[in-house]
Amino acid sequence: MPVTQNPRREFLTRAVLTGLAVPSLAIAVPQPFLLMQEQKAGKNESSEEISPAEDLMREHGLLNRILLIYDEHLRRLNAKQDFDPAILASAADIIKRFVEDYHEKLEENYLFPRFRKAGKLVDLVDVLLAQHQAGRRVTARIQQLATATVVKDAAKRRDLSDLLQSFIRMYRPHEAREDTVLFPAFHSIVSKNEYDSLGEEFEKQEDELFGEDGFFKVLDQVASLEKKLGIYDLSKFTPS
Repeated sequence: MPVTQNPRREFLTRAVLTGLAVPSLAIAVPQPFLLMQEQKAGKNESSEEISPAEDLMREHGLLNRILLIYDEHLRRLNAKQDFDPAILASAADIIKRFVEDYHEKLEENYLFPRFRKAGKLVDLVDVLLAQHQAGRRVTARIQQLATATVVKDAAKRRDLSDLLQSFIRMYRPHEAREDTVLFPAFHSIVSKNEYDSLGEEFEKQEDELFGEDGFFKVLDQVASLEKKLGIYDLSKFTPS
């Protein structure tokens, strides 16, 4: 014969387990219980791993925002307007530290060799690697020119304009090809376990180089530069 649960007791039990307030009965949910639930929820949230492709693609989003900073400097150079070279220097520094020395190294050390070994998209990988190398040369020149002396020097302004234009022109199709061709194909040349472990490795390296939540720290730096340039407000890019 089934045991009949006391309705009142069942309600009180559910109230405690779900954290419901029961004013008329003046029942307080034990604080340690609530704390335990919060800690459990926090663990569940933090345990969600970012896949390698998602990690690399959000870094492309950060790169795109720096390209917008480059775009704005290019606009001011072509319009013969003044600009603060320190902002451009900071943007180029992020390109060097985060994009070239970290993001591209992940691609070169973990993706490109696997595509070569699988004999897949090798021609594309060759072009992407050559563009990484070309981009580093351009960044080095931008860093050399992003100084106070360039503002009043017409020849240096032209050189800087050409460098920014070439960098932007190369990297927009570069990252688009990676996002739409290379990264989706990566699933087909590695096992699920290897794919998942690479996601963990990418996060580990990011934390080692930039600290915990390193991506978001760098993103904050980019946003700060956007605000200084007056291009942070997304609505300003909406056509009238």
